[in-house]
Amino acid sequence: MCGIVGFVSCGSQGGTDAESREWLLAMAESMIHRGPDGGGVWVENGVALGHRRLSIIDLQTGAQPMVDACNRAVIVFNGEIYNFAELREELRSAGRSFRTRSDTEVLLNAYLTWGPGCLDRLEGMFSFVIWDKEKRRIFAARDRFGKKPFYYTLQNGYFAFSSEITALTRHPRLSFSVTTSVLSRFLAYEYVPAPESIYRQVRKLPPSHYLMFDLERCPDDVRLERYWEMPLPEAESSRRYSGPAALEERCEELRELLRRAVRRRLVSDVPLGLFLSGGVDSSAVAVTMASMVDSVQTFSAAFSEESYDESPYARQVAELIGSDHHEYMLSAHGCGEHLPEIVSRLDEPLADPSLVPTYLLSKASRKHVTVALGGDGPDELFTGYEYYYGFRIAKRLLRIPEAIRAPAEWATRFLPASSNYVNYRFAARMFLAGLHCPTWMRVQRWLTALSSEAQHAIWKENRAPDLDPGTLFEPTRELFEAYPSDDELGRAVYVFARQYMTDYVLMKVDRASMMHSLEMRAPFLDRDLAEFACRLPLRFRLRGSTRKWLLKKAMEPLLPAEILNRPKRGFLIPAAQWLRTSLKPCMDELMSEEALRRHNLFDPKAVRRMIDEHHSGRVDHRKALWTLLVLHIWLNNHSPTIE
Repeated sequence: MCGIVGFVSCGSQGGTDAESREWLLAMAESMIHRGPDGGGVWVENGVALGHRRLSIIDLQTGAQPMVDACNRAVIVFNGEIYNFAELREELRSAGRSFRTRSDTEVLLNAYLTWGPGCLDRLEGMFSFVIWDKEKRRIFAARDRFGKKPFYYTLQNGYFAFSSEITALTRHPRLSFSVTTSVLSRFLAYEYVPAPESIYRQVRKLPPSHYLMFDLERCPDDVRLERYWEMPLPEAESSRRYSGPAALEERCEELRELLRRAVRRRLVSDVPLGLFLSGGVDSSAVAVTMASMVDSVQTFSAAFSEESYDESPYARQVAELIGSDHHEYMLSAHGCGEHLPEIVSRLDEPLADPSLVPTYLLSKASRKHVTVALGGDGPDELFTGYEYYYGFRIAKRLLRIPEAIRAPAEWATRFLPASSNYVNYRFAARMFLAGLHCPTWMRVQRWLTALSSEAQHAIWKENRAPDLDPGTLFEPTRELFEAYPSDDELGRAVYVFARQYMTDYVLMKVDRASMMHSLEMRAPFLDRDLAEFACRLPLRFRLRGSTRKWLLKKAMEPLLPAEILNRPKRGFLIPAAQWLRTSLKPCMDELMSEEALRRHNLFDPKAVRRMIDEHHSGRVDHRKALWTLLVLHIWLNNHSPTIE
């Protein structure tokens, strides 16, 4: 796991090699947390590649940038190729020789042997850049689900890339600005959906894509190509899903795919452990991992607020597998103390409240291990979120005449409010908001922090961007309509996997862990296992109100019923309560009338009204206020030019 950075000068206006080396070192230095074990740079005739290394495999000879034996190509690589040992043998048979034990050299030789076709053979998480000297071409790629970040910009005669935007901003000949339109999108999504970034000049390479940039064609735009797509669900009438024997066969197939995925992710020359929440996903990884190694170190967070606390379940699984279990108690005070520090270190704002416990758990775990496995993936691919069931319920409710439905909807305003994990009034309000919007927008509307209507109320009239819902949520609509099936629930699953998981969940995990130089691995995002999940008929993932149905059936022989059947709890924090207590001083300062006038974006009276409504308990504005707070912490620390 590492940080990569570099740039190519397209013309005579580029700096000297000495200047390029100086700039490159400054850019790489900004990502030292991604690679504290070493660094390297390679500069030649206007091409500059840099690397920060977190040593995981081949600790002695895997340094980068790496040049192949024939001096034809140079690579910088972030991630892990889990099947590199098998690929090395295949490449040796094809005549390639190796000087190291590293997966980096395997990847470089794979490109030189198979070109872009090498991507279909890779199993791993990665973003990498290869400078092909012979073709004078940049070849870059990102893994299938986007676990590893990749940003790029083409401006002022330079093509530049990095693992984090902060590194790009260190280049003295590149400029960056933020638009109000992307800020409004952040306020809606709580993140910036790909391929946009927070900066107008910077793009994200989408997952499952590679990039070509030919120096001879500069300054033409870069060329992007998709190399993998999520397969469609198979027909439920298929023999694979008919009869009790077929069900047990699918359960065993799933268990074997998980065993293979976990085994691949145990390859490491440094200590590794597991993030254990006590949910079915991380618990499934835990029992699988425990069957393969003599001793497992597990790490979990506990909350002083009972309705958010999963630690008893994590302890139950830890006792089941006999792990060396580490539990860390988190509190409101800890959150308030660390939130400004965490957000200020982000290259892009991210308003996922679980960023805080993930950051703190990563910090504590790094004292014991360098690599940790986690349970990310099943909620999106096996339909674990309540939104999937809500999607079906909404479709049924809309068949009821409005005259009958309307009184029941009106009555939801009298449901009890709470700052606990479950707030029935808040949940009902969000559900009804999604019920009355177009189908393509429904799930995203349930996730939205500040809707078009909410943003109309707070933006200053002379600064407000286009807040039409079709414009604001255009990235969701494009994905929803790109799915090659008319099944609306299937489309919603696709959007979750392609957008929410990549740009929200996986970004959070990457940033929070890499701030402490901790590598996270996700067995459920193994290609074979993910493709198995995608091919499952939706009824084998969501049956009645049971989410992740087949995964739970497959785990019945391995996990106790209390773990399999308990209500799902996300890795969240008591945001509603903390905004009224420990975080109130921070919010009052950053969103005071004086502070808001300084940024000149939002109406101070409208924002104050929202804060007062939340503090009084009249309205639960937890998502909106948390997102606004994160944005203002980020703006204050990065001071971008806003167009």
